Amino acid sequence: PKLGPHLDLERWSYKMLVLVLFISLVTSAYCDDTREIHGYSYFYTHDTAASYCNGGLHSWLKKLIDTDETDVIIDQLSFHPVVQDLQELIEKDAAVNIFFHQIFEKQDQNPSGPPQPKNYHQMLQMINATLTRAQYFNETVKYGVPIFSIMNCPMKTVGGFSAFLNEKVNYCFKNILNEWGKYLKSKESCYVLNTDPNTGWFSEEAMKMMPNFVEDFKCNPNESHYGFTSWDDFFTREFRDGVRPVASLDDNSVIVNPCESAPFNIQRNIKRHDTFWIKSQPYSLDLMLAYDPLADKFVGGTVYQAYLSRFSYHRWHSPVNGKVVKAYLQDGTYFSQLLGIGFDASQGYMTAVATRAIFFIEADNPDIGLMVFLAIGMAEVSTCEITVFEEEYVKKGQQIGTFHYGGSSHCLIFQPGVNVTFDLHGETPGINAANIPVNAKMATVNTVNV
Repeated sequence: PKLGPHLDLERWSYKMLVLVLFISLVTSAYCDDTREIHGYSYFYTHDTAASYCNGGLHSWLKKLIDTDETDVIIDQLSFHPVVQDLQELIEKDAAVNIFFHQIFEKQDQNPSGPPQPKNYHQMLQMINATLTRAQYFNETVKYGVPIFSIMNCPMKTVGGFSAFLNEKVNYCFKNILNEWGKYLKSKESCYVLNTDPNTGWFSEEAMKMMPNFVEDFKCNPNESHYGFTSWDDFFTREFRDGVRPVASLDDNSVIVNPCESAPFNIQRNIKRHDTFWIKSQPYSLDLMLAYDPLADKFVGGTVYQAYLSRFSYHRWHSPVNGKVVKAYLQDGTYFSQLLGIGFDASQGYMTAVATRAIFFIEADNPDIGLMVFLAIGMAEVSTCEITVFEEEYVKKGQQIGTFHYGGSSHCLIFQPGVNVTFDLHGETPGINAANIPVNAKMATVNTVNV
């Protein structure tokens, strides 16, 4: 090995000893074997879901964080190639290197929360560790969503704000999340789909968050994992026929809720460009719609935004009868939030920067005309899948796509002059609102007399 000027042979030997002891600890105490998944060898854990939550992964990460020789250990352990790419970017790109050093100089440690990395080396090791782990059940998002747990404190720093807006950083995270998604679609990810009282998705506590689960969703509790073939199969579960009937199917004046979601905000007279990064988060139309030429038609119009929890149904449905004019994906950020107000409260800001799916739909009702459905990925959930095609005719309530892996947000955008009256089912828009069922009446459009 090449020794730097500040390293002597004795110190190198000591670090190598620490490395050997650390690898022995991991392989004996936390891993029962190694296996190859998607062409890459990983340590594979057989921890129960309970130990994974209460002593498994978090305990292991804490041991890693408390190790004085972390930087040496990290350099020697084998990372997945997508994590290696992020490491190389941090170490070879001057601006990105500054951002990640600023993150860990300024971030606050929360002793009551999940273990937080002390430097980017630990962050990379924690990310690498999650690539073969599924989300266990936990009511608290910061505990149950693994990569978000790691990024929770870095996101709140000035360095994090800069880093997570960087295009090259987001490209690396896109590849990381896509690789993790392969695991979540594999049968190995089913290990959290059980009745474990602490962390199982079919436990009594979990079912309180998902009432009437068996009655509402296509599943079979008599089969292994309720019949789901992977964690993602469970996450993208479908309602049983008739559970969410489409409101006023033949009445084109009625717009239905495209997602099982809670109202977050309504803004009218939206501008082409606005200061979306300030606390009030006014919508900035050109950025929301990725400078699409059709954005001109919506300047001065209305935006309705709502959000989904990770316990919600995550498929999207058409809000109207009409034709899909355009439908495409727009790359964006994954862990960017506004400083000082928190991740959930940053949803207006995320409409301009996050990864999203953009639909332009020409409604049959001329009083609606061309409208937009915007599906906004948040953190782990930035994988958006479109399941319809441009020029395809869609019926109100028809499935048009889905989110994968976690909680998310969406918008409906109407042109100026569309006289839309919203039915929020008694909810007040904000982060504490409750869900409005998918396909339920969400708004009515009235004829405008000229």
